[in-house]
Amino acid sequence: MRPNYNRGRVPQKIHICMPVKVRLQRHGKKGKPFYWIVAADARSKRDGKYLEKLGTYNPNTNPATIDLDVDGAVKWLQNGAQPTPTAKNILSYKGVLIKKHLLGGVAKGALTEEQAEEKFQAWVAEKEAKIDNKKEGLSKAQADAKAKALAAEKAVNDKRIADANEAEAAAKAEEEAANAPEPVAEETAAPEAEEAKKEE
Repeated sequence: MRPNYNRGRVPQKIHICMPVKVRLQRHGKKGKPFYWIVAADARSKRDGKYLEKLGTYNPNTNPATIDLDVDGAVKWLQNGAQPTPTAKNILSYKGVLIKKHLLGGVAKGALTEEQAEEKFQAWVAEKEAKIDNKKEGLSKAQADAKAKALAAEKAVNDKRIADANEAEAAAKAEEEAANAPEPVAEETAAPEAEEAKKEE
């Protein structure tokens, strides 16, 4: 009979800790990438299985289009998920990190939930105002560029018309010069007539 060395000991629970990353998963076609923001096991492939889809990121527009579940992302970060550098920039842009920070203050008792939500909404409003200003600036710059392109095209067309008019005028002048009677014959005939009169 084998001795039982574990007699009297409490069996330990084994915790399997999965390293979770908040990262981008590439979709879209060649030259036009489109990303999903996902929480996935760090050991899985980039475009492999994921635990939860948190949102989407489209860098093809200006400014980039980001659709994100802020509360879901905050929950994953509070549970220890680590964002990749690009994902961290996106989360920061959408206010996930500031919301996590405010919820930390609520947990410590420094803020109430209402105060934290009010601060977060104020931050979101300020951020949206900046984005709107950027969009207006981009649309204005685009309109200015279009107006400059139209002006340049008009100048080129005007120059082309002026050159065509000059060429036409020169051609008319040449044609008139070719069709006009030669004055040289008259001049030579006149002295001959004068000499004939003198001889008479």
